Amino acid sequence: MVDHQVECLWSLLSFIVHLFNVVRKTLCNLLASRKALRRLDSSKRALVNKLGCGFQEEEKAKIEEDATKKKKNNMVDHVGGCGAKGLKKARKRPAMISIPENVSCADQFVREEEVEEEKDVEVEGGGYCLVSRRGKRHLMEDGYGVISDINGDSKQAFFGVFDGHGGRAAVDFVSENLGENIIRAIDRLEEGEDKLEMAMRSGYLTTDREFLSQGVNSGACAATVLLKDGELHIANVGDCKVVMSRNKEAKTLTVSHNPGTENERNRIESLGGYVSCRNGTWRVQDSLAISRSIGDANLKEWIISEPETRSVNLTPDCEFLVLASDGLWDKVSDEEAVNVVLKNREFMKSCKDLVEMSCRRGNRDDITVMIVNLQSFV
Repeated sequence: MVDHQVECLWSLLSFIVHLFNVVRKTLCNLLASRKALRRLDSSKRALVNKLGCGFQEEEKAKIEEDATKKKKNNMVDHVGGCGAKGLKKARKRPAMISIPENVSCADQFVREEEVEEEKDVEVEGGGYCLVSRRGKRHLMEDGYGVISDINGDSKQAFFGVFDGHGGRAAVDFVSENLGENIIRAIDRLEEGEDKLEMAMRSGYLTTDREFLSQGVNSGACAATVLLKDGELHIANVGDCKVVMSRNKEAKTLTVSHNPGTENERNRIESLGGYVSCRNGTWRVQDSLAISRSIGDANLKEWIISEPETRSVNLTPDCEFLVLASDGLWDKVSDEEAVNVVLKNREFMKSCKDLVEMSCRRGNRDDITVMIVNLQSFV
């Protein structure tokens, strides 16, 4: 009986152990399946993401391609070409704008375009030569004027160098009119000891008045020489300068009009204006660095156009003149300029050398150099 009970107990215990093993295996298989499913889900997600990126890139490329096609089609429409099937009728090209010839802004635009491509200007005529170079600005604002054989006399001539600011309007006007106004004043005035001096002043003031009447706000400095009856008549406003070589020595014939000089500062302040110094440069009303010019309507209350004048008798020891804008004189002294010409004895080469010398020393402004052979007029 006891053996039978023991046998039954052993069988029950064996069944329990077997059941436990079955349950354990089932649980292990279930856990393994769940892990596999997780790994599969991760792979699927990665694959989906990867495919999604591809789809996005594909879609992006497609959108860009469509946009490019649309742009090309629009361009075809715009120029009036034949597009693909289904495109709208091509638009007509807009009518050309007609600009009147007397529009000043159009004239200035044309000048600017021409100046952009212009290289150094080199001019050689009877008894003179000139070289002009544009500086860092996109528009050349220097100019010059020459009138030869006045009244049919080869010994009479007018020469001028002009330095504009605020555009080309003033310098163009001065180049075309100042010399003619001086000559007309000579013919108009009665004979007298100071006739030529009065004619020079009248020419400058008339040119200034005529330019201001146009209502254009720009200005120009000027240095001019009139050769007549064996005399040299010089006039200037601003900082253009005339230097003469006499017995191989430099003689300055003009007075630069700097707002910082005592006479000019007193004159401006007496008229209710003021002069200030900024970065070492004296300016009128914190603006213009010269105190006399032709034009400059906005500062005309203080910037006058009355020139400084003087006369010199021409003698055989008067060799040549150097007329130049401040692009030269800011970097080259009077003596250096005369020595370059004396060394070369060739006026055109001397003009070029003086321009190069100024540029090598750091000049970035417009520069114009004119040399007049006085021996041609003695």
